[in-house]
Amino acid sequence: MVDASNIVKARTFRALHEQPLLVLPNAWDAASASLIARAGAAAVATTSGGMAWSLGVPDGEALTRQQMMAAVHRICAAVDVPVTADIEGGYGSTPEDVAATVRATIEAGAVGINIEDSHARHGTLRPPGEQARRLQAARHAAADVGLPQLMINARTDVYLLNAIAPARRFDEVMIRASAYAEAGADCLFVPGLSDLATLSALTAASPLPVNAMAGPTGPTIGELATAGVRRVSVGTALAQAAYGLVEQATRELLESGTYGALDEAVAYADLNAMSFGEDQRYGFLPETEPLRVCVERPD
Repeated sequence: MVDASNIVKARTFRALHEQPLLVLPNAWDAASASLIARAGAAAVATTSGGMAWSLGVPDGEALTRQQMMAAVHRICAAVDVPVTADIEGGYGSTPEDVAATVRATIEAGAVGINIEDSHARHGTLRPPGEQARRLQAARHAAADVGLPQLMINARTDVYLLNAIAPARRFDEVMIRASAYAEAGADCLFVPGLSDLATLSALTAASPLPVNAMAGPTGPTIGELATAGVRRVSVGTALAQAAYGLVEQATRELLESGTYGALDEAVAYADLNAMSFGEDQRYGFLPETEPLRVCVERPD
């Protein structure tokens, strides 16, 4: 069953959603999660893309469930604030697979999940009814292990993919919002939608609070709040910025021999003083398990 401290975190995380707006920066390892918490975040979200890249594979369920849960475990052990985990599409084709993933996610220490309705390997949307059954399985699995408070952020990729004509996307999102709410989801995440007028219409009509993805080319946090958005995350943006700095600093070192890009570096002593929790070298992932890379064969 669930540790009592995680039940407290789950209740805390759920209460944070009662605020006008919850901002969730996305971490990809223990150090980034610790820095996000140190900067004042009330909770931490994970990014599947950043976690995959840090392990040398592409985003899109190229990691196994066990590999992803080991990474989630390390992040949860590193911070005292609630963590919500990006579990991509749920790591399996059946609702039972989703249930197993949710149980593993809770065991890893997370108190929320983000689960998407597209097939990572094919770039297609699951039918609303099929995804609703997967969400129901997630809700039942959380209750079965003693964490009915698990926050389920139902991501729909209607706007992110080109599978549906633009004129039909809003109506399709509304169909899915209703189905996902009935299945037990707590939030609706619509990455790819940044138009403020459309977001305003969606937040007014959706049966679920809306999570929007923020980024450097999109609306500000304040503008999203005015549009009625209740939860904001940044996906892979922080990881991309960190890796961008690595490349920029390296080019500067090699080309000019200077160190200007390193001016904002976190102090060595500060990073070294962070407590990343116990068993951080291994989590519950055996050293010998190889990474799995999923490559789609051309038809």
